[in-house]
Amino acid sequence: MGIETKQFGKTGHESTRVIFGGAALGAVSQDEADRTLEVLLDYGINHLDVAASYGDGEAEKRMGPWMAEHRKDFFLATKTGKRTYQEARDDLHGSLERLRVQSVDLIQMHNLTDPDEWEQVMSPGGALEALIEAREQGLTRFIGVTGHGYTVAEMHLKSLERFDLDSVLLPYNYVMMQNKDYARSFETLKRHCAEKNVALQTIKSVARRPWQGERVHSTWYQPLDEGDAIRTAVSWVLGDPEVFLIAPGDIHLLPQVLEAAGGAGSRPSDADMERMLSHHQMQPIFQGTGFIW
Repeated sequence: MGIETKQFGKTGHESTRVIFGGAALGAVSQDEADRTLEVLLDYGINHLDVAASYGDGEAEKRMGPWMAEHRKDFFLATKTGKRTYQEARDDLHGSLERLRVQSVDLIQMHNLTDPDEWEQVMSPGGALEALIEAREQGLTRFIGVTGHGYTVAEMHLKSLERFDLDSVLLPYNYVMMQNKDYARSFETLKRHCAEKNVALQTIKSVARRPWQGERVHSTWYQPLDEGDAIRTAVSWVLGDPEVFLIAPGDIHLLPQVLEAAGGAGSRPSDADMERMLSHHQMQPIFQGTGFIW
C-alpha cells in the first residue's frame, strides 16, 4: 500500500505524509546515502528535510548529488540555526552550495525555542530578515520554524503571531502527549495551523527513551526498533490526519518506518499504547525545555 499524501499547508505541494529526515545522512558514506535515495524512490517519498547543522553540513553534501537528476521529484527543505541576518544569510548560501541547487522550497528557523534567541531572530538585524530577503530573491519559496522540548508549541504560536509562517515542526508521540501541559499547547497550535493552513510537521514518532547501553542507532534518543512497535507508534502519529511525520534520523530504521506508514491502519487505542509503553519501558526523552543527552 502506498504512503498517503496531503497538501503541505498553503504551499500547493502534495507531500507524502512521511517526510525524509535528512539527519540520517549526517554520518554516512555517499554510497549509503545513494542506497537510501533508492529506498525513498521505491516508497514514493517526495519531500526531503535537512539542516545546515546536520553532520556539520555533511548531510546536505550527501543530498547534493541526488539533485542533478531528482531535484524536480522532491519538495526540498533545509534549516538554519543562525540568529543574526548576516549569519543566516551566509548559512543559507552555504546550504545551496552543498545541496547543489539554485533554491530550496522551504527554509526553516532551526530550534527556535529560547526566548532571548527568539527576540534576536525576530528583531531588526535578525535571521528572519535574511529569510524574507531570500524569499524575495527566489532562493526559497516558503519560511518555517522548528523546535524541541516542552515549550515549543507555545513558542511556535508566538512565532506565528509575529510572522505568517508556512510550516512548523515539533515533537509528537504518545508518551510526550501524556504531559497535560504539552498536550494542551500542542492541540492549540494544531487548531491554529488548521485555521491558517500552516503545515504541521512532527518528529520523534518512534522515540523510546533516553539511551541506555550501547548506542546502535544514529538517533540521539533510543528508538523503538522492533517491527510491531514501530508499526504501532507510526500508526498512532499518522492516525492524526492533520500532521506530517518526519522519519527518524537513522537510515537503517527508515525502511521499517516507511513500511509501517504504507500499511498504517486505524489509530491504536490508548490501551494498545499503554501496553507498548509498559512492554518497551518507554520514557520521556525531554526534561523541562531541554534535551536528555
